Amino acid sequence: MMYNLVIFLYLCGVAVLSLFNEKVRKMWRGERQAIRTIKEKIDPNAQYVWFHAASLGEFEQGRPLMEQLRREHPEYKILLTFFSPSGYEVRKNYAGADIICYLPLDTITNARRFLRTIRPVMAFFIKYEFWYNYLHILRHRGVPVYSVSSIFRPGQVFFRWYGRQYSRVLKCFTHFFVQNEVSRELLSTIGINNVTVVGDTRFDRVLQIKEAAKQLPIVEKFKGNSKCFIAGSSWQPDEEIFIPWLNEHKDWKVVIAPHVIGEDHLQQIERMLEGRKVVRYSAVANSPLSTLHSLLQDANVLIIDCFGLLSSIYHYADVTYVGGGFGVGIHNTLEAAVWDVPVFFGPNNQRFQEAQGLKACGAGLEIANADDFRRYMQGFEEHPEVVKELGEKAGQYVASLSGATEKVLSSVF
Repeated sequence: MMYNLVIFLYLCGVAVLSLFNEKVRKMWRGERQAIRTIKEKIDPNAQYVWFHAASLGEFEQGRPLMEQLRREHPEYKILLTFFSPSGYEVRKNYAGADIICYLPLDTITNARRFLRTIRPVMAFFIKYEFWYNYLHILRHRGVPVYSVSSIFRPGQVFFRWYGRQYSRVLKCFTHFFVQNEVSRELLSTIGINNVTVVGDTRFDRVLQIKEAAKQLPIVEKFKGNSKCFIAGSSWQPDEEIFIPWLNEHKDWKVVIAPHVIGEDHLQQIERMLEGRKVVRYSAVANSPLSTLHSLLQDANVLIIDCFGLLSSIYHYADVTYVGGGFGVGIHNTLEAAVWDVPVFFGPNNQRFQEAQGLKACGAGLEIANADDFRRYMQGFEEHPEVVKELGEKAGQYVASLSGATEKVLSSVF
């Protein structure tokens, strides 16, 4: 079969690349050690529910399901697998799963060994995960398999004439819990009708994050009573959009959490901030609260040069900007919107349903250039009540689409 040939060639390519690329090497080693990891940690008397997430974003979609499952059905243990090092390396110590490892590449031999070792009682594949051999063996063994937060588009291979053979993999799923009606309709065109539209579990996740958000005294002291603009996961093209206007309006406090935290990029941002007093978060992170006022005095830009704080930092924003829209695609707009604030982002957002929803309700502000940004911000200066109005729409939009986790689990159990 062509699929297995492609997997073989990919496997050979990964083996070669692992000699030169650290990220690929971690994945290669992790996949080869997965069976050993499971054998060392498995409880032979337990029943395992298997969750598979390609990377960190899919993990965040699966996390509400895992945590609610653990609360409501403690009789099950949880196996969590990743494909990408960017997911595994960040969440390999996640306390919500009993075993965490890479998923060995989708060869028939790997799939048989893996499933023979873990013997899951059910499996959840998050969003875009369609592993042909694993899924066919799961179906052969009668294991229920669910696709969660999946979303389908007309251009995908399943709906092309040349992809009809591969689309048979979709028949292996017991049920699809999709994000929207378009996905349900597309699946029906190829005879897949075991589908329920439940929305995206990420809405539940960001509401959880909001509820558990950290208090950040440094950001709180920095903001004070000023208006605060917060840019999250920004890249250079994003910074070239918003920094010039903010340089001209120093009454706005600015927090920038760049996507790439490297010294070259941080220095580049600092050079762009003409006439601004800039403080890096790491420079004051370990300072006593009593000294924060003096350390942050007169500072009007705070650069976040560490990870793990952004979802809580948005709490202090009046207006937000989520980066990536001038590159491969925008980052997580929901983390910002959940805090009742309007969200700016660049034009590459068509593949992101949440961005389309935010635009539709007026809380998501798409910009193509610095002039667009300038025009919106000038409007906010002249009509500050609009900021609050759009922010309320953002929060309402997130709240209105929550509940997917409960819908999935109540259907399965």
